[in-house]
Amino acid sequence: MTFSKSIVCLAVLALSATAFAAKTYQATGAVLAVTDTSITIQKGSEKWEIEKSAATTVTGEVKVGSKVTIEYTMNATTVTAKPEKSAKK
Repeated sequence: MTFSKSIVCLAVLALSATAFAAKTYQATGAVLAVTDTSITIQKGSEKWEIEKSAATTVTGEVKVGSKVTIEYTMNATTVTAKPEKSAKK
């Protein structure tokens, strides 16, 4: 494979990975609590606790009372199908 074909293949792979990336969502609210593993915000009348890790990118100082916008994804960890109830005879 020539050098230019290798570059084209890498570009196609990179674009494919982007196309299949998880959908992201946003939540904005006032910080109620923050720990090493989670951040809790008040979003309207609801409290949202969102998990975070050492890999989470944080810009600025996040502290109780500050307003933040969090980008997050939702990924299933387990799916269990339940059998349908049969009709009574």
